[in-house]
Amino acid sequence: MSVKVAGLIKIYGQQHAVDGISFTAQPGEILGFLGPNGAGKSTTMKVATGFIPPSEGSVEVCGIDVMNQPVEARRKIGYLPENNPLYLDMYVHEYLLFMASAHGLKGAKAKTRVKEMVVLCGLTKEQNKKIAMLSKGYRQRVGLAQALLHDPEVLILDEPTTGLDPNQLVEIRKLIKEISKNKTVIFSTHIMQEVKALCDRVVIINQGKIVADDTLQNLMGNRVVLKVEFESAVDVKKLSTLGKVEEKGANQFSISSEAGKDLRSVLFKMAKEEDWVILSMSQETQELEEIFHQLTQTN
Repeated sequence: MSVKVAGLIKIYGQQHAVDGISFTAQPGEILGFLGPNGAGKSTTMKVATGFIPPSEGSVEVCGIDVMNQPVEARRKIGYLPENNPLYLDMYVHEYLLFMASAHGLKGAKAKTRVKEMVVLCGLTKEQNKKIAMLSKGYRQRVGLAQALLHDPEVLILDEPTTGLDPNQLVEIRKLIKEISKNKTVIFSTHIMQEVKALCDRVVIINQGKIVADDTLQNLMGNRVVLKVEFESAVDVKKLSTLGKVEEKGANQFSISSEAGKDLRSVLFKMAKEEDWVILSMSQETQELEEIFHQLTQTN
């Protein structure tokens, strides 16, 4: 495996920003690291890349311990932070050559690699412009290019599509898909569309803890929701024995349960016993947005 995170904890004062997180990421996999704002996504990314130390736990990248061998580990990692740090007064080509030098690339090798990344990231027409002149989308491309210069095996992207317009989103998605063919890609986000468009697997965190870790297909297929409307008020506590209940309106409810369990027959039986009149009922697979909401809502 390319990345192994085990028992990761990061404490700031009395707050557990990250609280016992463990997961792995495989070569050629796009792993979506999903969670609401403040869930601990960026903190996890910073620890995983060696920018800040953990309070407890470990991170291995390509078998190298990030804390014990930080220089060796960083050679395997390309990192695009949430707030893409760029030198705005530098020209794109100049900046990439500078970053290539920082990665230990020199002379013809550096120039060749920069040229390759300019083409890959769609920066050919922009390479002689100052970074300050670029749009948000092109600045993200420059950030991706610098993260790829040293040909890392693992690419870690923290909220890479934040602030992009729809056209820019499509282009960045294509680029990430292309990159992932021979690398492990981990990207954090709270945008459901990005997860559905890109991810092979999803890790969802909330309040510093993992609440789901599965393939996108399994995550969406493992839960069904029954939407039902009654003629009059019903015993919600009794209804809750069928699954997780949410009130959607006057005498209208959604009931969530694991796939493979047909709630309709069970509800019909309960309604008959309780003398409830059902006006309408439908069962469907839950959307990712609904699953995310249920897993991350706080009481």
